[in-house]
Amino acid sequence: MTKPKVLISDALSPAAVQIFKDRGVEVDFQPNLGKDKDKLAEIIGNYDGLAIRSATKATAKILEKATRLKVIGRAGIGVDNVEIPAATAKGIIVMNTPFGNSITTAEHAITLMLALAREIPQADASTQAGKWEKNRFMGVEITAKTLGVIGCGNIGSIVADRALGLRMKVIAFDPFLSPERAKDIGVEKVELDDLLKRADFITLHTPLTEKTRNVIDAAAIAKMKKGVRIINCARGGLVDEQALVDALNSKHVAGAAFDVFVEEPATSNVLFGHPNVICTPHLGASTTEAQENVALQVAEQMSDYLLSGAISNAVNFPSITAEEAPKLKPFIELAEKLGSFAGQLTESGILKTTITYEGHVAEMKIKAITSAVLSGLLRPMLGEVNVVSAPVVAKERGMVVDEVVRAAQSDYESLITVTVATERQERSVSGTVYADGKPRLVDIKGIRVDAEFGKSMIYVTNEDKPGFIGAFASLLGDAKINIATFHLGRVKQGGDAIALVEVDGAVPADLLAKVQSLPQVKQAKALTF
Repeated sequence: MTKPKVLISDALSPAAVQIFKDRGVEVDFQPNLGKDKDKLAEIIGNYDGLAIRSATKATAKILEKATRLKVIGRAGIGVDNVEIPAATAKGIIVMNTPFGNSITTAEHAITLMLALAREIPQADASTQAGKWEKNRFMGVEITAKTLGVIGCGNIGSIVADRALGLRMKVIAFDPFLSPERAKDIGVEKVELDDLLKRADFITLHTPLTEKTRNVIDAAAIAKMKKGVRIINCARGGLVDEQALVDALNSKHVAGAAFDVFVEEPATSNVLFGHPNVICTPHLGASTTEAQENVALQVAEQMSDYLLSGAISNAVNFPSITAEEAPKLKPFIELAEKLGSFAGQLTESGILKTTITYEGHVAEMKIKAITSAVLSGLLRPMLGEVNVVSAPVVAKERGMVVDEVVRAAQSDYESLITVTVATERQERSVSGTVYADGKPRLVDIKGIRVDAEFGKSMIYVTNEDKPGFIGAFASLLGDAKINIATFHLGRVKQGGDAIALVEVDGAVPADLLAKVQSLPQVKQAKALTF
């Protein structure tokens, strides 16, 4: 049997190279190749696996040449340098190492907070320049101060733990953090506005998604107490950099420490040169230990897959066997979309998710399907969540996940129902797969429907009163939004009703606001699948 062959095109630990060799995988170690796209495209067809860090860009054009490639392993969490849809289309598994650098990133955030509190970099530069400006650098203590953590997942919870050890009070905003989990890790769970008003220091540890982009903008900064200090070691784009500079200039914000920026590599930035700003070049994961951990982990994962077919930490495929895949695939698609539907409608913390399987689907490997539900549910808020990591992420946030299996009790051959309980309400959505293999929505909050999932949809809950449909359709027409499908349902005449409309193209925010303002409307949401 021919040995599988792996190309390492970025700088990886020699220990990772040795793991491949010890496991019986042939290795071609070319740590500078990732910078040469043409050369990479020329030879990529000779390999079964590609192990990378951030320098290699696995674009669609390069993947077209990857005729043998079965797996791409990213030593690290971010996979922005891999075109995942292109890889998926070619049947290439994409793996990452989501937890290998958590401690390192958390420690960097704490380090920046301490440096910011005592103006360490500025005092160092001044002293080494021959000045002795003892009275100029009047810092602040962190003991008894309030640290606001935005995003209290794996890294955020480590930061909270370290801050508690420094005798700080820690408050956290994270819609997916349960009150029980918050109590366990010693933080107070709060809403975002409350955090902004109370925190002396604010640190961000959330992925960059459409919901979190510019979560700290001018309006958010205006709610903060005067003299607040802001730390960002998560993702560029979470903070409106110009708004932050304006607040620093007005002295409303006392200081900021950033490791990440909207554009990277950041050779220039509006924050650079400000006397109250500390900047580092995306060093969050840059320690010897973290680099070693992720390199060893990716080598183990890729070897497992190439030699035995085992899949772990894949971002584009669940952990299922080749025999199970054809039967599970349509139900995994249905599950992820049901989860996404519920996730896009959920604004507050999720306490419990119940997935009920009825009929033939109950006889399948439901763990993979449950993972797909959780992936869809969590991704609207957390971004970098996949079918493998979703159960871990849900557990970290203290979310209770129940699976209920029943014999056929419905009108459908197979039925999946996702019920999400939050601190404010409970919401259920059900779906099935018809003979054509396409997933369908069949029930929303007890209201019967029969709708396919469109790429762009508008979901409306309203009172069943005359005039709504005409007014709604007119708004879409005035905005030149074409309706692809229009589905209606109601509990009873004059009672609660829903409208689910598939439209061509994105839904403008101003249109959604107009729909929300209709007198019969209770809620209007733009959904994407």
